Amino acid sequence: MSIRRRRFLALLVLAGTCAALAGCEMVSHPRSTISPVSDFGWAIQDVYEQIFWWCVGIFVVVESVLLIAIFRFRVREESHERPEQVHGHTKLEIAWTILPAVILVFIAVPTIRTIFAVAAPAPQDAIRVNVTGEQWFWRFEYPDLGVLTANELHVPVGRPVEVSLHSNNVLHAFWIPRVGGKRDVMPGRTNRQVFTVQKPGLYHGQCAEFCGASHALMRFDLVAEDPTSFDRWVERQKAPPPAPVDARAKEGATTFLTAGCIACHRIQGTPSQSTIGPDLSHVGSRARIASGILDNTPENLARWIHDPQAVKPEAKMIIPKKLSENEIEALVAYLQSLQ
Repeated sequence: MSIRRRRFLALLVLAGTCAALAGCEMVSHPRSTISPVSDFGWAIQDVYEQIFWWCVGIFVVVESVLLIAIFRFRVREESHERPEQVHGHTKLEIAWTILPAVILVFIAVPTIRTIFAVAAPAPQDAIRVNVTGEQWFWRFEYPDLGVLTANELHVPVGRPVEVSLHSNNVLHAFWIPRVGGKRDVMPGRTNRQVFTVQKPGLYHGQCAEFCGASHALMRFDLVAEDPTSFDRWVERQKAPPPAPVDARAKEGATTFLTAGCIACHRIQGTPSQSTIGPDLSHVGSRARIASGILDNTPENLARWIHDPQAVKPEAKMIIPKKLSENEIEALVAYLQSLQ
């Protein structure tokens, strides 16, 4: 075997290995789209797989014909004769016109069928969630359950969920990669998406349409849990958070009411009832803050309160009153107590 052929085979093996490793990483990645956990995601995945195997078949046929042509009809050093010239082949031309059309039909039929299936009305027992895209966080309201929260969407496993999507400002896109395809979130129009999560777990969501300076930092979590755990979560969310008992938390509650926080945030059972910003009634129980970009720890919460724009460029959160370190620590203690 010549050195050139050995190098070619080595490069081919290397490329195949890299592709296989990249595929493994995609499957295991938390934002992978090829390991769905919902009926909506599997519907899209089925169409994707059918198209993928059609493409594999086309690739194999085309490359096989190409390689045959390269090796069979290559110029040989011992021959100086001009090869036979072919100026057309009617049957062959008809075949390669009809065959792609037939393949497109086999691709189009399941694609159109899936489009209509995922756009079907939600079942009667579906949980309804009104989703509002803000700059830059997500508001989740369960109108039938009396729950209002932010950046953490809870759903029960095995039960249909219908999300109604709209925006109060600019164009966003609602996307949970492992649940299904993205859906535009538009001002002046309500789009919808219906899905049933089949596997418990924590699944990351993301705004998938450029919406401003902090577009990439507009994230959220979907928490899929068993129906009993979901019902307990709903009951906790519906009830006002317990009044602070720790002296530091009580001091933070006073700071919250006097530092201008009530102008934008809602906390059940308190005079703070604004819905301009995220609902903070049970913020202490959430896994992440700042729309999913920081773990909910006292250090991160203090960092966020101290300078929101340093964490999230052009963040809309503005604190009118300059807070001291002592006030920030007390405010953190209060917010952490809101379970």
